[in-house]
Amino acid sequence: MSKYKCIIFDCDGVLIDSEPIAIGTLVDMANHLGANINLKDALVNFKGKSLNVCLSFISKRIDAPIPVNFEQDYRINTFEAFRNNIKPIRGINEVVKNLTIPFCVASSGPENKIRLNLDITGLLPYFEGNIFSCYALQKWKPEPDVFLWAAKTMGFTPTECLVIEDSVSGVKAALAGGFDVFGYTAHDYKNELEGLATKTFSSMEQLKTII
Repeated sequence: MSKYKCIIFDCDGVLIDSEPIAIGTLVDMANHLGANINLKDALVNFKGKSLNVCLSFISKRIDAPIPVNFEQDYRINTFEAFRNNIKPIRGINEVVKNLTIPFCVASSGPENKIRLNLDITGLLPYFEGNIFSCYALQKWKPEPDVFLWAAKTMGFTPTECLVIEDSVSGVKAALAGGFDVFGYTAHDYKNELEGLATKTFSSMEQLKTII
């Protein structure tokens, strides 16, 4: 039997395959401002980073402040793209529907984005009432705050919880909070999670066997 009493899932890249859509949209918009960012590089360098970090990078590339309406337009564009293209991570439905312990989602994205993408992919009923967003705290990974908040609200200590993450910043956040963290490596482009996470896995089928 698992030693864990609660599982905390990251959202983007763990529950839903949203990062290529979100990063692709961000790169298109940034390049219209003259940022000249390569999409392949952005998929590696923006992965798991807060939007504020990405916008700071873009601002330096264009040597100018980000336009006032940029974030609002980005949300509008990505939400439309999500509605048309978002899909769950392969195998995640089987994982969550067969879990026999409490679980939740803790994400760097705003709650309306989390809810939209979980709803479109059919995952929202599993997480209703157990959604934790960094925006509520104004603290982002690699700070551990969102995971600590999720664990406390769910009624468990960090040592009783397992975090599932796919980014370096997310893994570091979990470790900083005293959690075990399993790293999903399907899109670990630079092989950074091996040796950093408590364990790593490359498919949701594999995750079912190790939790």
